Amino acid sequence: MTCPSRRDLLAGSLFTGYALAVDGRRFAADSVPGSAHEDARQDAPAPSVAGVPAAEPHMHVVDRDVDVFIAGGGMSGVCAALAAARAGARTLLVQDRSRLGGNASSEIRMHIVGADNHGSRAGWREGGIIEEVRVADAVHNPHRAWELFDLLLYDLCAREPNLELLLDTALYAAEIEGGAITRVHARCDKTETIHRTRAAVYCDCTGDSRLALEAGAAFREGREPRAQYGESLALEKGDEKSQGSSILFTAKKHDRPMPFVAPPWARKITEDDLLFRGIPTSAWEYGYWWIELGGDRDVIRDNEELRFELLRVVLGVWDWIKNSGQRPKSASWALETVGMIPGKRESRRLTGAYVQTQQDLQGGWKERDDGVAIGGWGFDEHPPGGFDDWDQPPFYSKPIEEPYNIAFEALYSANVKNLMMAGRNISNSHVAFTSTRVMATCACTGQAAGTAAAMCAAKGVSPSELRKDSMPELQQALLRADQTIRGVVNTDPLDLARAARVSASSALPEADPAHVIDGEVRDVPGKWSHRWGAKMADGTPWLELAWDEPRALSHVQITFDTGFHRELTLTASDGHSSRMVRGPQPETVRDYDLTARTAGGDIVLAEVRGNSSRLRRHTFERVDAQALRLTVHATNGAEEARVFEVRCYA
Repeated sequence: MTCPSRRDLLAGSLFTGYALAVDGRRFAADSVPGSAHEDARQDAPAPSVAGVPAAEPHMHVVDRDVDVFIAGGGMSGVCAALAAARAGARTLLVQDRSRLGGNASSEIRMHIVGADNHGSRAGWREGGIIEEVRVADAVHNPHRAWELFDLLLYDLCAREPNLELLLDTALYAAEIEGGAITRVHARCDKTETIHRTRAAVYCDCTGDSRLALEAGAAFREGREPRAQYGESLALEKGDEKSQGSSILFTAKKHDRPMPFVAPPWARKITEDDLLFRGIPTSAWEYGYWWIELGGDRDVIRDNEELRFELLRVVLGVWDWIKNSGQRPKSASWALETVGMIPGKRESRRLTGAYVQTQQDLQGGWKERDDGVAIGGWGFDEHPPGGFDDWDQPPFYSKPIEEPYNIAFEALYSANVKNLMMAGRNISNSHVAFTSTRVMATCACTGQAAGTAAAMCAAKGVSPSELRKDSMPELQQALLRADQTIRGVVNTDPLDLARAARVSASSALPEADPAHVIDGEVRDVPGKWSHRWGAKMADGTPWLELAWDEPRALSHVQITFDTGFHRELTLTASDGHSSRMVRGPQPETVRDYDLTARTAGGDIVLAEVRGNSSRLRRHTFERVDAQALRLTVHATNGAEEARVFEVRCYA
């Protein structure tokens, strides 16, 4: 008996009727065949939801009033929520799963990558909240337990007094008035509760743009034709296709043979299937992002069918590893986990005040003044058929020469006044999306959007008004929270350190103590252009800031070195993990004291032991300081004390 081919199965009776219906809806919405479209419903008024559906009388209704509402608890949503809450906004984060992290969570287990390009562009690991997460995970989860990463994200949210978290709660409706969202509805069937929430600003971090869909916001799908934006990497003729979804697995080596019998519905994998998809010969702990399907279908509405088909492939690939005879060393290996949720790459992209394109990422960003985050992953295109496009490589990559800025205008809706977005659904052409879609970049857009949303709520303005009147203020607020923005340095007028004289006990060549107030917080590997450094062997290094007249201080923040030249992420890959330090980063100052010199004598402001964080903030009762001294007693292993920046505030 001849087994049906992959294409036969996809085109066969299992999927045919539904796929045709979906395809018909998708193509009907586009008035220009072969091009990415603006959804035809964008000009239609969004439905107004007056209350609980009459058919659901048993649901309990809770009304809420917050400053910032965030839909979606992946890495962009978590970073947006933390940023907004830390900026003082009453924030509600709604996540439709029981765990935070999205594709980085234990449910999917994809490692976080970004501008550092797996270490090939050393020194450009992202700062800000995503660096806080990465370092904390390395320190508290050295054994790489994915469930502990979930718990880390939950803990970060639970610690914020301004942040409320609703898990297992899905947004399903929005009320609109005068081109703005006035209220959103989300439901938790586990608690039989409908949550109706009013907010000043709403942020869509769902990936699939569900909030935007309900709000009637403009969005796009598919791949634009080359002529639309003049992108050399775009298709000559656009289409409705996208990148697909993947299911990952993990495996473990045992001390005895571990047989595997595939279920009858698993795919039968052949050498042709693996023509461009290499499988290691001696280790199988993590696989495989290229088990991908769905870019030639509707990855949202066909998600359940794609889950089944991806599981067929996963178990078929493992069957090939175990039983084909081609990988005999796999005898003692056994599956440990198999994902049950497809990790999505692409679906809807919102249309913002500006649509970023290939040219923006390749240098055009330098002409803009609204950068709020960085990216740098290469243009990473996947064939829409994924694993079923067996005769093509699973990806086509073009490196980007240097990290780029992401525009603030790409983070708020063009037609819904108080709607922002972060993550893979920001305002991009498809080509630009292939770079910005990775999770560290998504996290940085989340921090930018959350910070901006909090500012909008505090000022009573829309994102477009914030763009017009307060762009430098937003950028400085982001820099203060360790967000990296290229071409923008610390010019915060409230930072008293900028007017100080800086001295030190000693300094390495080129590691001038004054670097800690030069406004930059990262260096090219091997350089000391923006750091102070001193050998620990020379005694107890100290760094001092002094003023001609006493300054009233109540807050000091210090930016340490956490080894940006090294890759740092949670991954099931032993090979990638071997290049990391799963613990405190050696370059980071571990033990230090902070002392103020006053007219009445020295006052100890902080005594820190066991530090592993890059950004440390210290708040204390006001002192009138003539000088501030940082004394370093130990690092986490490095031979030098290293400090990027010191800031002081009244």
